[in-house]
Amino acid sequence: MIIYDLAIGVYDILVHLDAPFSRKPRKMMKGHWVVYELLRQQLEPDRRYIWFHAASLGEFEQGRPLMEKIRARYPDYGILLTFFSPSGYEVRKNYRGADVVCYLPFDKPRNVKKFLDIANPCMAFFIKYEFWKNYLDELHRRRIPLYSVSSIFRRGQIFFKWYGGTYRHVLSNFDHLFVQNERSKRYLSKIGINRVTVVGDTRFDRVLQIRQEAKELPLVEQFKKESMVLVAGSSWQPDEDLFIEYFNTHPELKLIIAPHVIDENHLVEIIRKLRRPYVRYSRADEKNVLKADCLIIDCFGLLSSVYRYGEIAYIGGGFGVGIHNTLEAAVYGIPVLFGPEHKKFMEAVQLLESGGAFSITNYAELASLLDRFLSDAAFLREVGAKAGSYVTGNAGATDKVLAMINF
Repeated sequence: MIIYDLAIGVYDILVHLDAPFSRKPRKMMKGHWVVYELLRQQLEPDRRYIWFHAASLGEFEQGRPLMEKIRARYPDYGILLTFFSPSGYEVRKNYRGADVVCYLPFDKPRNVKKFLDIANPCMAFFIKYEFWKNYLDELHRRRIPLYSVSSIFRRGQIFFKWYGGTYRHVLSNFDHLFVQNERSKRYLSKIGINRVTVVGDTRFDRVLQIRQEAKELPLVEQFKKESMVLVAGSSWQPDEDLFIEYFNTHPELKLIIAPHVIDENHLVEIIRKLRRPYVRYSRADEKNVLKADCLIIDCFGLLSSVYRYGEIAYIGGGFGVGIHNTLEAAVYGIPVLFGPEHKKFMEAVQLLESGGAFSITNYAELASLLDRFLSDAAFLREVGAKAGSYVTGNAGATDKVLAMINF
């Protein structure tokens, strides 16, 4: 306990020291300075609030289906949403599905008590990997119902180490843990945590929701026409080296690139590799988009809708730290390709096992697959159908969670 509090205190100091020199810590500290006043101003004194906490944007997307179903079914409750990371808060600070959105103050005992005294939630949901000891201890002491949603556990985590006793105790604070798979349940059972139900991952519900809400993009539709399109999402340079090489020599295939990093230097790198006509989305119009074979998405917020215009998806990151979101593409019932760094992502492994995706390690493997997709329509449809079925077959986690909560 002392070591944990000391570590949190040191982290707090480091963020303060770094704030004058770095934008992300600076935004975080500005958000922390106004949290308590924001809560006092925006929380209605006589209303009961359900608190959702997400580390960042990815966890928010996992919690979002649950938040929105609760809001629809139980409108008398308010929703308080907190983030740890600026990359989540800055994108979703105006999210209309919550009544109050703010940062979560650092997990120091004084902060915890002050936050809970003001917020006074009637229940709390922590999404996936969020296990802040002091918050969880205090919620338990105050007998505020506490749930973990879409959590996943692996053997190498500290909870299962011989020295992880303090962290194992943290898990006992939860009234219930809604985990993604049976393996997580088995690991928890071995350390005496048995208030556990396997419900799957709420991300499947979210991507189905995203598909229903997908934007119509007339310029992308104009670009596509009757052509076969490869959509490369969240790509990095090693990915681009492979699929651009193939695109350059296959005029029967059009390409949409939505790079993970959208800055001018990276866009120039991409353009230098292209040997066929291209246009950037921000500069596209009804005339020049018809002349292009490659469309570069140089803005944020469109990728999940762009996948609907593709026959094949390539997901970037697999030659670096790890692949990005595969489900946003698979939900449209199209084959999904990605690099070798995917083993930490359960949905990618299962998508491979389902036959709806392929992992490649070099250009020859990518070219072989794309050649077959271009020449074998039945194979293309079969793989795409398996990808789509994998997503729809794993939906429903949100309703399973709601069925076990007493409101």
